[in-house]
Amino acid sequence: MKFVAKTLFGLEKVLAEELAILGAKSISQANRAVLFEGDIRLLYRVNYMSRTALSVLMPVKEFWIKSADDLYRKCMQIEWDNYMDVGNTFSVTPVVQSQIFNHTGYAGLRLKDAVADYFRKLSGKRPSVDNENPDILINLHISNDKVTVSLDSSLIPLFKRGYRKEQAAAPLNEVLAAGMLLISGWNGSKDLIDPMCGSGTIPIEAGLIACNVPAGRFRKSFGFQKWKGYDPEIFRVTREEGDSGIRKSPVRISGYDISEIAVKQAVKNVGSAGLTDSIYLAEYDFRTLKMADNEGVIYINPPYGERLLPGETESLYGMIGTTLKHNFSGYSAWIISSNKESLKYIGLKPKEKHILFNGALECSFNKYELYQGSRKIRMK
Repeated sequence: MKFVAKTLFGLEKVLAEELAILGAKSISQANRAVLFEGDIRLLYRVNYMSRTALSVLMPVKEFWIKSADDLYRKCMQIEWDNYMDVGNTFSVTPVVQSQIFNHTGYAGLRLKDAVADYFRKLSGKRPSVDNENPDILINLHISNDKVTVSLDSSLIPLFKRGYRKEQAAAPLNEVLAAGMLLISGWNGSKDLIDPMCGSGTIPIEAGLIACNVPAGRFRKSFGFQKWKGYDPEIFRVTREEGDSGIRKSPVRISGYDISEIAVKQAVKNVGSAGLTDSIYLAEYDFRTLKMADNEGVIYINPPYGERLLPGETESLYGMIGTTLKHNFSGYSAWIISSNKESLKYIGLKPKEKHILFNGALECSFNKYELYQGSRKIRMK
């Protein structure tokens, strides 16, 4: 069976590595997606275990068209009763880049008509469209004249883990946070600090990795559970296998924030994720934060974009650089920001740079090595 795991730009490589560990075959990377092969067990496992997939699609038909009528006719030829019943509600998510259609919504409408008319012809009844809470989500992808029709096995995007109870302003996407950790190579072998933790996304995703907790453990449902042919016994075994590796964190994970409200939000989210004993949280001003040891990794998602007033950028990012140099020698620091000019005020030369997207914002995710004194002296 062929599948497509969708992800954020820049996370394709770490998602491919995840899929290989989970047992996927014939893995190939695409733009914001990874193609792979496996069986239905793997489909369940990727939904339950993957930290960097946004959704997992199962293509049911690929074909070429010359007109909107071609799309309708060929979608009518799909045996929809293999995947859903007339009593299921459904919705269509269209992604269209084609001169055949002037409006993306019209392509989606033609597919909806085809599904409804297929069942009407088969049974005399039509399934209902529900765009808010469908049982079945159909993905329509049209590139020029090539069409791929898929079922979305996740239904609700996988970044919605299910543990978040409180949300701060501009929260970091959970998949992005996990992807940042995996790109940096953090695997729970070194202590981790987030000094501007907000509602706790980075510490929580780190805690899930350190404790080997499946990313989907807190979700109430997945799309494939409404599919015709869903096997609850296979999924039960999948969950048990995923949960069997849960352990105590071997390292210290800490989150701090200058905002009392943010820390309270983080405490609730950490508790919801079952990580209260694994993550230390406290209200603290980063400028006065200093650790007793000199080895660990620090991750910072500072305010940027519309969250900063004019004139605040230089002082904030300058403070971050000064604090890192004076209080965290021996650490590695990773900073994400959409304002590349702001990063210059850090005053440190990045050892690595990665391009990631936080929503629509293109961000630079940079690594800094914090040596005691100059690097030249350190190497002697």
